Amino acid sequence: MDKPLVYFLCTGNSCRSQMAEGFLKALGGDRFEVKSAGLEAHGLNPRAVQVMSEASVDISHHTSDVMDPEILNRATYVITLCGHADEHCPVISNPNATKWHWGFDDPAKATGTEEQIMARFRAVRDAMKERIERFVREGK
Repeated sequence: MDKPLVYFLCTGNSCRSQMAEGFLKALGGDRFEVKSAGLEAHGLNPRAVQVMSEASVDISHHTSDVMDPEILNRATYVITLCGHADEHCPVISNPNATKWHWGFDDPAKATGTEEQIMARFRAVRDAMKERIERFVREGK
């Protein structure tokens, strides 16, 4: 039987959707097929790679991809991670898809010292991990 497909969407597929994909693959990859994409492709953010590595999840091999309508329409769950993606997500023609919005601040927009910026990345990473653990545990 096919595993349910979870499609994480964000604006640029550089940080949040990449971290979400990495966590769900690590925590529930045996139960879910996991993909991520952006409305645009901004490239993989090196700080996202670093903070995920600190959490023992390697996303360094991920690519920044533009949303694929074919994948979107076969997804079981479409989860937007930023308001822009939520507002601009195309119509999903799959009547069986569940669409959720899990809003997380964009750590790439953090300002300040490198230490302060990395603290924002870690805070988003930790909140995201907690949300994905709940999804794996409860299916919602």
